[in-house]
Amino acid sequence: MQKDIIKKLHKSFEDYHHEKDGVEYWLARELQELLEYTEWRNFEKVLEKAKESCKNAKQSHVDHFVDVNKTIKMPKEAEKKVSDIMLTRYACYLIAQNGDPRKEVIAFAQSYFALQTRKQELLEERIAIQERIDARKKLTETETKFSKLIFERGVDNQGFGRIRSKGDKALFGGHGTTQMKKKLGIKTGPLADKLPTSLLKPKTLQQSSQISMLRKKIYRVNHL
Repeated sequence: MQKDIIKKLHKSFEDYHHEKDGVEYWLARELQELLEYTEWRNFEKVLEKAKESCKNAKQSHVDHFVDVNKTIKMPKEAEKKVSDIMLTRYACYLIAQNGDPRKEVIAFAQSYFALQTRKQELLEERIAIQERIDARKKLTETETKFSKLIFERGVDNQGFGRIRSKGDKALFGGHGTTQMKKKLGIKTGPLADKLPTSLLKPKTLQQSSQISMLRKKIYRVNHL
């Protein structure tokens, strides 16, 4: 495929991209034109195949193919409502994969949406990694504050371990620190190093709550 054609097609796909509330999408009737399908009924067949591919991939097709209605201008200032579909980038990728491979524009669309979908996946992976780093750092900060308060009350390492395990039992449905390590296959290192981000955040909140309660208790004792 010639470079000038590639540039033209790339610009076309980007120009037809829409965005609403931070979510990008394409419209099926516009994509129909881009993929050079002259009749909507023929393009609908491709859409149905793409939806089936979505279902087979264990994805919710209603999240990627959203039915909408829009108004189009007709002769003599008349208007007509037609059905359309909002498509995610992933939906466009599936449509391209199920399109007529003999068309040059389909071949381009397959590569274009595959590349863009992978870029999105990598971006989401980087965001998830950064979220975990931030959550782990926050937990470390709260644990440091909590341990300092505990040790200032004369509690030794064994006592601190029992307090921490008691907190873990409350957080992990009755499983203490040792049990959770066995469950996750952790042989060495802190439990928090292997916890998913979804559990790091509640553990941080729990620690913050314990710090607050302990500080109130210390205050009451000091002001008796």
